[in-house]
Amino acid sequence: MIQTSGVIICLGYIFGLLFTVVPWGGVWILVLGIVGAIFFRRRTTSQQLAQKLENAGSKNKAVPNTWQTTPHPRIWLAAGLVGLLATLYFQWRVPQPGAKDISQFVPPGNSSNQEQLVIVRGEVASNPRLTRNQRGQFWLEATQLDEVKNEKGSTGVPKGVTGKLYVTVPILQATGLYPSQQIAVTGILYKPKAASNPGGFDFQKFLKQEGTFAGLIGRQINVLDQERKWGWWQIRERIVRSQVRWLGIPEGPLVSAMVLGSKAVDLPYDIRDLFVQAGLAHALAASGFQTSLILSVILQLTRRAKKGTQFTLGFLALIIFLSLTGFQPAVLRAVIMGFAALIGLLLKRKVKQFGSLLLAATLLLVFNPLWIWDLGFQLSFLATLGLVVTVPALVNRLAWLPPAIAALITVPLAATIWTLPVQLFVFGVVPSYSLLLNVVSTPLISIISIGGIISALVALIWNEAGSFLAGVLHYPTDWLIKLVEFFSKLPGNSIAVGSISTWQLLAIYVLIILVWLVPWWQRRWWFANVIAIVLVFIPLWHSTNTLFRITVLESGTEPIVVVQDKGTVTVINSGDEGTGRFTILPFLQQQGVNQINWAIATDFQGNESNAWLELLQRLPIKSFSEYSPKPENFLATQAIQQELQKYQGAYQPLAVGQTVETGSIVAQLINEQLPILRLQILDQNWLLVGNIKSKEIQKLVKNGSLPHPQVLWCAPQSLKDLVIALKPEVAIASSANFDPKVLSELNQSQTKLFFTGRDGAIQWTPDGQFEAFIEAAENKSSIL
Repeated sequence: MIQTSGVIICLGYIFGLLFTVVPWGGVWILVLGIVGAIFFRRRTTSQQLAQKLENAGSKNKAVPNTWQTTPHPRIWLAAGLVGLLATLYFQWRVPQPGAKDISQFVPPGNSSNQEQLVIVRGEVASNPRLTRNQRGQFWLEATQLDEVKNEKGSTGVPKGVTGKLYVTVPILQATGLYPSQQIAVTGILYKPKAASNPGGFDFQKFLKQEGTFAGLIGRQINVLDQERKWGWWQIRERIVRSQVRWLGIPEGPLVSAMVLGSKAVDLPYDIRDLFVQAGLAHALAASGFQTSLILSVILQLTRRAKKGTQFTLGFLALIIFLSLTGFQPAVLRAVIMGFAALIGLLLKRKVKQFGSLLLAATLLLVFNPLWIWDLGFQLSFLATLGLVVTVPALVNRLAWLPPAIAALITVPLAATIWTLPVQLFVFGVVPSYSLLLNVVSTPLISIISIGGIISALVALIWNEAGSFLAGVLHYPTDWLIKLVEFFSKLPGNSIAVGSISTWQLLAIYVLIILVWLVPWWQRRWWFANVIAIVLVFIPLWHSTNTLFRITVLESGTEPIVVVQDKGTVTVINSGDEGTGRFTILPFLQQQGVNQINWAIATDFQGNESNAWLELLQRLPIKSFSEYSPKPENFLATQAIQQELQKYQGAYQPLAVGQTVETGSIVAQLINEQLPILRLQILDQNWLLVGNIKSKEIQKLVKNGSLPHPQVLWCAPQSLKDLVIALKPEVAIASSANFDPKVLSELNQSQTKLFFTGRDGAIQWTPDGQFEAFIEAAENKSSIL
C-alpha cells in the first residue's frame, strides 16, 4: 500500500518528531538525510554500472532492473527536510497559554492550599470520574472568571477567559454532571506542580499534554443550564449502565472497559492497578483487538453482499466504535488500519500491514504531533509493530506446536519484545509472570470482549436484553479477576530493574531491528537476547554495588530519608498511604530496589504510618525498627508484624537511646518527649527534628542535648531557631513558601538552605554536593 519512498518519508517525519528531545534535532535529522543521499547515490551509481555490464553481456536475455528498487538519493534528502520541518511543526504545536487563558489569572506562586476563592463559569467537557482521593474530577472549558472579594460571596467584575481546567470537587457535587452542561464552580485556582521526586508523577506535564495549565479545587457547583444536549456520552453511559446492572461492580465496569477502553469508563482504581501491575493493562485499552473483531463480524455477516456494501457497513461500524471510545490515539491507529483493510477489500488488493501501520502513525502524528510522547500511543504502535513483523517469524519457529497454541504464545511474546524496553525506560519494572498470564488469560479476554461487544449492541436496542447478555459474562469476568489476583500475589510478581537510560533504550531497539531485518542476526537471535540482558543488568549491578546516596524525599511534613549504601537500602519514615504509593514506591522502583534491608519508623507527627503496609505489600522488608510505639498504634504495629512474617522480616521496637546500625548508618532517638532522631552517616552528623517550640530548643541547646550537626532537617516553624542555635552546614525544611524577612536573615548565615516544597527531593553523594531535584530537572530540560 505504501512504497519504499513513502516509507522513508514517513520515517523521516517520525524520527524528526523523536529528535525534538535532542539539541538542534532538526539539523541532525537533515544531516542524516544528506548522508543517506550521498551514500545511496554512490551505491546506485555502482549498481547502474554493474547493470549495464550485465545487460551488455546478456544481449537478448531479459534482465530485471533490480537497481531501480533502491530509493533515489532525492528521497533521502526529502526525508531529511521533512524531519527538519517536523521538529519545527512540533514546536509550533506545543500548547502555550493564551493571553486570556485562565492560568494567566492565577497569582504568581499560588498553590492549591492558598485560600483565594473564585467562581469559574464554563462548559463541562467530560463525564465526571472518581479520583483516588474519592473526589469527582472533570474537564471544564472556562468562559468567565469572578473573584470572590469577601466571605459574604460578593464578587468583582467578571473577566472573560479561555482555556481548559482540571477540576476536582466533592463526589456528591459531581454526581449528575454531563458534557456540554453550563455550570459555575466556586473554588481555588492553582497551577500544577512538576514532579518533586525522582520517579514521581509529573502533574504539570500531564496537564500540558492536555492543553491545560491550571487546576481548580472546587467546593460548590451551581448548574446554570439544565438542557441535556445529545452526545456520544449518552450512548456510552447507556452501555455501561446496562452492563453494570446485572454484573455489578467491579465486573460491570471491567467488561465495559474491555469494550470501550478504560479512558471512556470510570473503572475502579484497585482493578486498574491490579491489571497494570500484572502486565495486562492492554486488556483495558480498546484498540486493535476490538477493531479486528468488529470488522470480522461485519464481513462475515455480509459475505454474500457486494464489496461496496461491505465497505460502507464496515466504515460506519468503525466510525461508531471510534466515537464511543472517545477518539483515543490507540483506537485511532487501529481504526485507520481497519480503513486500510477495507480499502484493500474494495480494490481487491492485498494490504501490507507494515505500510498501513506506518501510514496510520504518520497521519495521527500530523494531526497531533504531541502524541509522539504519549505513552499509550507509543505502546500501541510498538505492540502492533511486533504483531506485524515478529509474529510470523515466531510462528515458524513454533511450527511444531498446534496452531492455536502457537498463536496464544507468539502474539503476547511479540508484543512484549517490542514494548518492554519502553516500559523499562518509563517504569523500570518487569512483571515477572506477564507473558504466562497473557497466554493463560487470552481465552477469557476473547470471550469477555466478544460478549461485551454483543451485549453493548443489544443494549442500544433493548436495554434489559443487553443487561441479560452481560450477566452471562459474570463467571468469565470473575475468573479473570481472580486469575490476575493469583498471579499478582505470587512471589516475585514484579522485578524492579531501575529505569534504563536513553542509550540503553536505543541500543536494545537497534538489536531488535537487526534481528528483524538482518539474516545474520536472525540466525543468532539468542546472542541479541544475551546482549540486551547484559545491557540492562550490568549497569544495574554496578550501580547497586557501588552507589552511596542519600535522598530526602519531598513528602510534606514528615522527613522521609532513603539511604542507598552499596546494595543496602534503608528507609526512614514513610508518611501516609498516598506517600508510600506515589512517592516512595516509584522512587525505589526507578532505582531498581527490590527489597528494603532496614526500615526505621519514628512517628514524627504522632500519626499512624499507613505507608509501611503499602510498602510491605510490594517490597519485602528484612528488618523493621520502631521507636517508642504508642499503645493506640498497636493494631497497626500488629498488622506490620503479620506482613513482615511473610518475608521472614524481623520486628524490633526500640526505646530512646537504643541504636540501629545498618551499613554506614547509625540511627538513635535522643529524646523521649520530642521527635529528634540523630543519624551518623559516614563522617557526617545528621539531625532530624520535628516541630518543637523555641523555648524547648533553647533548653535543649543549654543542656547539650542537641548535637551540632552538619545536616539538619526540621519543620519550617523551627527552622530559624535551629539554624541560629546549631549552625549546620546544610538545613532542609519541608515548606514551599517562607517568610521573606526570615529567609533574608537566614541567608546571611553560613548555612545552605533547601526547601523540599520548592526544590523537590534533595540528594547527596560523598563525592558531590547537595543537589535539588527540581533544579537538576530544569537544567536538564533547558539543555535539551
